[in-house]
Amino acid sequence: MLDLTQPFDVDDVRKLIASKDDSVHRQLRVTKKGVAFISDKVGSEDTDDLIFRLETFCAGNSYTGEAAAADTHWVSKIHEVLKSNWPKPVDSYIDSY
Repeated sequence: MLDLTQPFDVDDVRKLIASKDDSVHRQLRVTKKGVAFISDKVGSEDTDDLIFRLETFCAGNSYTGEAAAADTHWVSKIHEVLKSNWPKPVDSYIDSY
């Protein structure tokens, strides 16, 4: 989990991405209180407490896990998405970044 209400950097995002493997579909979600986390729930399941979520990270595509965390370009993109959408997201579902 990553608290977006506190200063965070690319390394914090890297740790978040590394925190879950790439074996199942996952989704990066942000709660209304500013907590970013990678969820095993995907799609529109259990979204009442969310301010926004990203498109589903399909299993086997290196969106999460150690390999994804080592991809500087990917980590920077996710960092920018989080910074630019917290606390006022462009939409509740973000699939273009």
